[in-house]
Amino acid sequence: MEDQIIIRHRFDIRRRTLVVAQKAYLTPQMIRFTLTSDELDGFQSPSPDDHIKLIFPDAGTDETVMREYTPRAFDADAGQMVLDFAVHDAGPATQWAIDAEVGDTLMIAGPRGSAQIAPIFDWYLLIGDETALPAMGRWLEEMDDDVLAISLGLVTDAAEEQVFTSAADLEAIWLHRADPTDPAVALAAAADIDLPDEGRGFIWIAAEAQVARALRDHFAARGHPRPQMKAAGYWTRGLADTSEKSMD
Repeated sequence: MEDQIIIRHRFDIRRRTLVVAQKAYLTPQMIRFTLTSDELDGFQSPSPDDHIKLIFPDAGTDETVMREYTPRAFDADAGQMVLDFAVHDAGPATQWAIDAEVGDTLMIAGPRGSAQIAPIFDWYLLIGDETALPAMGRWLEEMDDDVLAISLGLVTDAAEEQVFTSAADLEAIWLHRADPTDPAVALAAAADIDLPDEGRGFIWIAAEAQVARALRDHFAARGHPRPQMKAAGYWTRGLADTSEKSMD
């Protein structure tokens, strides 16, 4: 019997109100918030790429809008959560992140569920653009010291690179590209990555939908088993609040 690769969890959806305790720019285009609340008691997020809903006021109306974000880190017992915001085209999340100050509140909901990758692999390749760096960083920080990890971060320039700590044997690669929707540069970098010859590996990809799909197809063509890959389009060119969380 083959090992189970994905462990699925379901949770009751609960809204929680958090308070901004700290705000800092990690890079010129990445803002980190530390938020606190007693309402985080019981919060669960087993997988590093889980998504929660952030709820923002819709400018000019009495309605609200939701956007999906990954908890960069959390400590439910301490009532603390860290969220990173990639500042890009104007939108409710970006505007909130720019304007928010210590003491402001943010409502979250979820996660509804979690698709956790079982810790059965000897090596991991994680590829992601700016929107995926919170999940990538969290995953690397949660890895054990008996695995090999390769990360490929797709960012605008050197100023957007981040330093990830990991107990794993980590090779961190950064690729600078001008157009985050053009897969060509990412594919060239992927072709230069030598996958480990030994052990069982898992490949995780998250970027603009067209880029993520092209990278998934690249590694499938190289013979990597599809069940040992997860590709997601965290955003889609020209479409607001549109994603493809699973390209299986």
